[in-house]
Amino acid sequence: MILTLTANAALDRVIFIDEFRPETTMRAPRFIECAGGKGFDISVALRGLGQVTTAIGPVAGYYGQLLVGVLENYGIDVEPVWLPGQTRLANVIVETERARHSHVMIGALPVTAGDVEQLLARLDAHLPAASWVAAAGSLPPGMPASFYKTVTERAHAAGKPVLLDATGAPLREALSARPEIVKLNRDEFMDTFGLSGSELADVVAAAQALHERAGLETLVLTCGRDGLVTITPEGTWQSQAPVQRAVNAAGAGDSASAAIVWRRALGDGWAETLRWAAAVSAASVMTECTADVRLADVEQLLPAV
Repeated sequence: MILTLTANAALDRVIFIDEFRPETTMRAPRFIECAGGKGFDISVALRGLGQVTTAIGPVAGYYGQLLVGVLENYGIDVEPVWLPGQTRLANVIVETERARHSHVMIGALPVTAGDVEQLLARLDAHLPAASWVAAAGSLPPGMPASFYKTVTERAHAAGKPVLLDATGAPLREALSARPEIVKLNRDEFMDTFGLSGSELADVVAAAQALHERAGLETLVLTCGRDGLVTITPEGTWQSQAPVQRAVNAAGAGDSASAAIVWRRALGDGWAETLRWAAAVSAASVMTECTADVRLADVEQLLPAV
């Protein structure tokens, strides 16, 4: 079982329009409701890949009920921590003619110190059965920046490896706990560590320097059309799948995270793991729901990676 932890969940309302035209009335023929929050999205992708996953996260209110229902419909073992208030709503606006998407986030779900302890207790309860822990996403108001450091330390105390997808101060604080895999996108990486340079070569050089300086085991950067850049003890890798026309590109990075922990749990080396990660990430943009993946699409793309 792969255990995912989402600190800042959302219900994604994916709205399909032809093109966004400011200062006009636009009509959407339909919308769908999907899981939001990086950890939950990793679980969604894992289920598409046929894997068993348990998802932990704080939820609240009507949107929280809808979100839990979406996750359960995928066959995910959901372990929500119910709080007062309302789960965030993410309006994901998909422009079908331009193959691009934007997020309009509504609301926030603040947490207290007691809520954080509930979440950590739920984590502790499920660690014994986990092969990997994937902790991912931003932190809600009230959650300390040290949260992911604590999560990593508790997972390690239970003998479980961690993939961490975070940015800013929460990531910087967690590095001292040595998560096995640190994953973020190229722009987040450059912003988090105050780096400059727009060319892929600049990003790779900066990533290699941080990998050595911080003593990281593995650093994974998702780089859009340039695929994944991964710095491991075995060397630096770049993996790319053929670019697909996006139906909904939200959650593509989370799908890559799902593939990485899945293949590492199976014992794959990095070359094979990253082939799957690139194929899964590319396949996820071909579906309408956030981070949703069809294994048949992945298997079709895999030989071209």
